[in-house]
Amino acid sequence: MSYLSQISGKQLQYVLVSGIRANFFQTSAAASQQAKVAMSRYDQNNHVNYEKIAENVKTVQTKLQRPLTLSEKILYGHLDNPSGQDIVRGESYLKLRPDRVAMQDATAQMAMLQFISSGLPTVAVPSTIHCDHLIEAQIGGAKDLQRAKDLNKEVYNFLATAGAKYGVGFWKPGSGIIHQIILENYAFPGVLLIGTDSHTPNGGGLGGLCIGVGGADAVDVMADIPWELKCPKVIGIKLTGKISGWTSPKDVILKVAGILTVKGGTGAIVEYFGPGVDSLSCTGMGTICNMGAEIGATTSVFPFNHRMEAYLRATDRNEIADLANEFKHVLSADPDAKYDEVYEINLDELKPHANGPFTPDLANPIAELGEIAKKEGWPLDIRVGLIGSCTNSSYEDMSRSASIAKQALDHGVKFKSKFTVTPGSEQIRATIQRDGQADVLSEAGAIVLANACGPCIGQWDRQDVKKGEKNTIVTSYNRNFTGRNDANPATHAFVASPEITTALALAGDLSFNPETDELTGSDGKKFKLQSPFGDELPSQGFDPGQDTYQAPPGDGSGVQVDVDPASKRLQLLTPFDKWDGKDLEDMVVLIKVKGKCTTDHMSPGGPWLKYRGHLDNISNNMFIGAINSDSGEANNVKNQLTGEFGPVPDTARNYKAQNAKWCVIGDENYGEGSSREHAALEPRHLGARAIIVRSFARIHETNLKKQGLLPLTFSNVADYDKMRSDDRISLVGLSKLTPGEPVVCVIKHSDGSSEEIKLDHSMNETQIEWFKAGSALNKMALDIQ
Repeated sequence: MSYLSQISGKQLQYVLVSGIRANFFQTSAAASQQAKVAMSRYDQNNHVNYEKIAENVKTVQTKLQRPLTLSEKILYGHLDNPSGQDIVRGESYLKLRPDRVAMQDATAQMAMLQFISSGLPTVAVPSTIHCDHLIEAQIGGAKDLQRAKDLNKEVYNFLATAGAKYGVGFWKPGSGIIHQIILENYAFPGVLLIGTDSHTPNGGGLGGLCIGVGGADAVDVMADIPWELKCPKVIGIKLTGKISGWTSPKDVILKVAGILTVKGGTGAIVEYFGPGVDSLSCTGMGTICNMGAEIGATTSVFPFNHRMEAYLRATDRNEIADLANEFKHVLSADPDAKYDEVYEINLDELKPHANGPFTPDLANPIAELGEIAKKEGWPLDIRVGLIGSCTNSSYEDMSRSASIAKQALDHGVKFKSKFTVTPGSEQIRATIQRDGQADVLSEAGAIVLANACGPCIGQWDRQDVKKGEKNTIVTSYNRNFTGRNDANPATHAFVASPEITTALALAGDLSFNPETDELTGSDGKKFKLQSPFGDELPSQGFDPGQDTYQAPPGDGSGVQVDVDPASKRLQLLTPFDKWDGKDLEDMVVLIKVKGKCTTDHMSPGGPWLKYRGHLDNISNNMFIGAINSDSGEANNVKNQLTGEFGPVPDTARNYKAQNAKWCVIGDENYGEGSSREHAALEPRHLGARAIIVRSFARIHETNLKKQGLLPLTFSNVADYDKMRSDDRISLVGLSKLTPGEPVVCVIKHSDGSSEEIKLDHSMNETQIEWFKAGSALNKMALDIQ
């Protein structure tokens, strides 16, 4: 029986008049006659399945009786059971089947350790590990890479052998940054990809839904368990006009961050549309999606267009480009699709920005930055300019920056500030070396770093300033929290496009506006930089550079994965204890956090990255950056059992030794920033039972649930002020913990008084089972038995 004969007359009328083309119903026949198209050159046995997406979308469309946005089509197209799935934006929990998993080396350690604990023989979906986080920027590319290989030999060996044993592809150190590698090889229009890094949404620049998660979520997908995601709302950003001059795609997201703030996108997918989209390059769209993580968005996405097609063909994916062209109706929003919020940006009027310091949503138009800086007392002298990273390291980015540096060199001018360049991948490094951009930048005084994250994530052995010395840096990165790049809380970091960063580093002055101001040449004459230019894609094609990929063997069962019990960097996991069925009574408060508390505050990166595979050792950094509301200090709290003051991790270890359960009180958007699940694993390891805050960032809240903690929010946000560091906190009625029902909290104050408040939670039945079992991994083990 045909699909059309199964639907009612009313449903058929809706389908035919709503702008959903007849192509929808011809999809199956057309697709079934086509040859299968591999997802990537490295996954020849896994194929792009637009037919399945289209079938699922038809089912959902008939059910909902309304047009769908692009993100809804991709998301609902990957539903495990589309006909039985409840779909309400912002409310339902969707059960999804992602196409693949990607993990960077810092998070892959814990993800693979958790997968090993599951006892499963191999991963169920295509998965990859990318070695990009453990390479510290110190001298320059080659030397820094070799140093990293020597220092991290044990970890790299673990990841390589674990990948080989369990069927996971391994990108060796020096390959490049995970998100750039994904864009070049694995992302494609309509893909649903999850990655253990918050900037996984970079792949939205190629029309896919690429979502950052914690390692436990990745384990679910690799274990063939449907992945759960709260049905996102959809924020539409309509782009009109055309980008030109000094304005770049980076300025679009810098503007959006100023509009939505660091939490405005929480619980939503940001979807770009409108005539202005076609003026953006594919990699430029990737930049915008990448930094969507800074507004808390689940992910961001652009509709499939000719710029994506050109990028696919330039990266040797002609078959995917051809197939995507046949399924354009699935890879763009329906006419009249409705968004929960809509904002419009006219690219003709958009001006260059530099956001910061200390937060990525403090949007400053470059024309106003100097005056704002003088008023605020920010240092005008730029010590270092840094371009590259996963956000802005494309061929186009490097070419536009090099065009500015070349203009300066022609007038005898070099960088006034120190200047570093981070190629996003080995392919980008090799291509800009071949085509001359690297030489131009080096001649102007730049240091080319390794193909890795480097200073963007705090892997920077910075020597030019002392800790505590007030200074300014400008980067083309995505994140500029306090101490993020160099561990110096006095560093004022500003985020801008590569071309603006380049121009500011040539001037060495934060007040320099390249659109209006002039530089002085070596001949003493003034000159004005012309707006940057650069090819979107290399005219000679990409140079792949060195082959840095290790494919897993067909049968990895004989591969040995060793973890030395005496290792300081790797540690096999011990299951967390399950809930004892009792209420959590008289918990002590480890710390009441004041203000911004990102995952960097909870589990800093930088030198701590070397312990990402050793839960007990890395737990020594737990909450060391969080600000104590009592004192305004970091890493100094009162032990409520002894009365002594000391570091937060030491105090938590004492509570654990005394079998004293504890909780944390937090502020707004608690857990924003990186996806690092260590920020949830460490509290659980050291005895935490509940995290009570005004509001959560999405990934961190999920990570807490996965590890068996109770993530709770104040029903009345003003109740944050009622809780004190010396209170005893009881959560009662937990045996009746129910989705949608608040938890009763009794606060016992040190003066003998007490009060009762309500705490909300977003747990569904499955997540409540995680809590009862002690973690999602424990629950998985029970289900497998």
